Amino acid sequence: MKLILLGPAGAGKGTLAAYISRKCGIPSISTGDLFRETAAQDTTLARKVRDIMERGDLVPDDITVGMLEERLERGDTGRGFILDGFPRTLQQAEALSAVTDIDAVLNLVISDEAVIRRLAGRRICSKCGAVYHVDNMPPEKPGVCDKCGLRLVTRDDDKPEAIRNRLAVYTEKTKPLVSYYRERGLLVDVDAGGTPEEVFALAQKALEQC
Repeated sequence: MKLILLGPAGAGKGTLAAYISRKCGIPSISTGDLFRETAAQDTTLARKVRDIMERGDLVPDDITVGMLEERLERGDTGRGFILDGFPRTLQQAEALSAVTDIDAVLNLVISDEAVIRRLAGRRICSKCGAVYHVDNMPPEKPGVCDKCGLRLVTRDDDKPEAIRNRLAVYTEKTKPLVSYYRERGLLVDVDAGGTPEEVFALAQKALEQC
């Protein structure tokens, strides 16, 4: 089973990817993780990726696709994989099609208002990086990390104005992929507005062949 997860930030792609990975015994591959893994190495490519990331620029498609192609050649992808965070544009989708075929695309459908509520309520430990949510997963003591006792903070990109900007970018750049994959008969819409358990159940119906 070779899967792509589509959906805006806050739709729950990472949570769903982890569930499917456990259920199907296939790896979840995040391009963000690939960038960090590559940047930690001592190679010419790693130095180039580090420079790009430190400038805050987007890693060019040819580098991203090259890293992804290398990752897909590892032994743990024999039964399939889940792509979380790639492709993000039509150009990337077309480049991916030259590297591998895809069995299904799960499109996580959620309202902008629900995304803002989810992300605006997220809190991160300023030291250990533990993640909480003021409604769904609050710390024992408000504003304080359960693990190390330090202050919890709101990331700049989790503030409402930044979230709206991220949603606008998603609509412009990534949402056209919905039509691209629907036209190819690969897309399955999944209502991502419910609890993780409800979303898991809906996704499972699309993965009965797994």
